[in-house]
Amino acid sequence: MNVTRRHILRLAGASTASAALAGAIRAEGGNFSILPDYQGMFATSTPLHVRDVTLKVRDPETMIGFYTEIIGLAVLEQSGATTRLGVDGLTLLTLEHNSEGQPEGPMAAGLYHTAFLLPSRADLASWLIHTAMAQYQFSGFADHRVSEAVYLDDPEGNGVEVYADRDPAFWTWDGTRVVMGSEAIDFDGLLALTDTQSDTFGAAPSGTRIGHIHLRAGNIPAARDFYGVALGLDTTSGREDALFLSSGRYHHHVALNTWESLGAGQRNAGATGLAGFTLSAMDDATLNAARGRLAAAGIDLKEEAGSLTATDPWGTLVTIAKT
Repeated sequence: MNVTRRHILRLAGASTASAALAGAIRAEGGNFSILPDYQGMFATSTPLHVRDVTLKVRDPETMIGFYTEIIGLAVLEQSGATTRLGVDGLTLLTLEHNSEGQPEGPMAAGLYHTAFLLPSRADLASWLIHTAMAQYQFSGFADHRVSEAVYLDDPEGNGVEVYADRDPAFWTWDGTRVVMGSEAIDFDGLLALTDTQSDTFGAAPSGTRIGHIHLRAGNIPAARDFYGVALGLDTTSGREDALFLSSGRYHHHVALNTWESLGAGQRNAGATGLAGFTLSAMDDATLNAARGRLAAAGIDLKEEAGSLTATDPWGTLVTIAKT
């Protein structure tokens, strides 16, 4: 089988790249130029970054199959109703079995997508061929200037992004704001980096991590108060219906939007979908600073050795843990 651009777009239910872009993240527009390939993981070198995500699932067997066979994670541990999956022995995703849970609706606050960051553009190309050969449905493709991204949904409807960053030296900043966009992805350039006639992916490469998490929120001001003021993440982009935040001038570690969820209230604790996620703090000073900001904001904290857990305005658990 030889995978072509047409074949990939057919799996997205689109005959052109512009139609496929409809399923991609919306951000600030503009032109860009193709830049040198980059192999690096700036996302996880910052004072705070995403470490892992926990999902509540109805059908663990099917979900484990997706995250191992399509995304390429390894099963690290299975204990009772909990399965941990990851790369390099590090947990990136925890699945908690909740057979009675009802799916969380798209208008509720919750998960928009979990974004798996691959170490290089060549890795993204290899994964793209792997997923196309598995005949798995894509939902969108985009070049965001700072990164190139592919979108799909897991079997229970949780959004997933698989992406590779461009060299941060070539990102464009306007003061504290990074310039992002949603342009047509360069399929020809990607496919030139890998074997299009055989599946060479095998498993998620060493160094694969969760680069960011994108959430559905009820309103942007409350999102900014919690994730920006209380947690201490810096705003890197945004408008009235979306907010992008990061630590250490990454393009974004956490994003929130109200595209479908404007006005959403507290999440249904019994629903499937996102249970929570962990931000990794690089040292005690970073952890202590987060503690002080959260306390000053009047947010209730649960403390354990080396970690803090708070609840965002819509009921998602956010843990800050020392690396």
